[in-house]
Amino acid sequence: MKHISILVPETAVIEAVADPRYLFSAVNQFMAAAGKEPLFEVKLVAAKRDTRLDHTAFSVHADLLLHEVEHTDLVIIPALSGNLTAAIEANRNLIPWIVEQHSKGAEVASLCLGAFLFASTGLLDGKKCSTHWGFCNDFRAMFPRVEMVDGSIITDEQGLYSSGGANSYWNLLLYLLEKYTDRPTAILAAKYFAVDIERDSQAAFMLFNGQRAQEDDTIKQVQNWLEAHYNNKVSVDELAERFAIGRRSFERRFKKATNNTVVEYLQRIKMEAAKRSFETSRKNINEVMYEVGYTDTKAFRTVFKKVTGLTPIEYRNKYNKQAVMN
Repeated sequence: MKHISILVPETAVIEAVADPRYLFSAVNQFMAAAGKEPLFEVKLVAAKRDTRLDHTAFSVHADLLLHEVEHTDLVIIPALSGNLTAAIEANRNLIPWIVEQHSKGAEVASLCLGAFLFASTGLLDGKKCSTHWGFCNDFRAMFPRVEMVDGSIITDEQGLYSSGGANSYWNLLLYLLEKYTDRPTAILAAKYFAVDIERDSQAAFMLFNGQRAQEDDTIKQVQNWLEAHYNNKVSVDELAERFAIGRRSFERRFKKATNNTVVEYLQRIKMEAAKRSFETSRKNINEVMYEVGYTDTKAFRTVFKKVTGLTPIEYRNKYNKQAVMN
């Protein structure tokens, strides 16, 4: 039997506490219905017996306090809410316990913004991690030693797991369930909870806002210019000359400030514009392609799928009902 400890941090999102408990408990019910023994012992674990979750009317009663846990196979860190720096400080007493359990052989998994508390343990230094796409830049700024993977639903670093944003954590829970049981059990659970078990990217949901919190004023001017002229054909040399910076220095400063090369940044701006057009207009693929500054259909399709995980037609059909009906 696998022992699963679901942490109950201050400021936790109630669903991210309840859903893992529901999933693994439901699997035990599946087993009982089939005349089999339960597979999981699931416990809510906290620093105090009752934790009132931030900004909600909910209070969670822990099954076990930290010091009462004798053994666990998996520690689940739920999503946090509110100010993440404050949330980490409010839960700093959980960090040594997480590290201790890992040193004893437990695996650790974070759900959505739980990655911020997970990364605070130092266990992810030099490793890959995922979190909600809207907080990737904040994560990189706070934890530069961790490799943030944009768009990923699941990361698995030898027993250290993380999920993408919001409901993406269901895919990580199913991934763990399959690892601890088998494929048929995971499929059964996916059907029961109506989850697409094969979804492996949150890219289609991502909005590109650039890295606007950076402090290089000249690069901010470049960002503003690119966002206003994304449909123009422009080279890196032309941009460097326009803003009176040597090319090498320009590329280095741009990458440092935005976590993207100039070409990557421009591609993301163009694709964001294309997405908006597909969502709200009845323009066909070629019209949108020309509108955002592409003339090569193959190149446009390739970049669009790389950024969103979907082809232009798939994206339009998914997010624009009017376009599908016409």
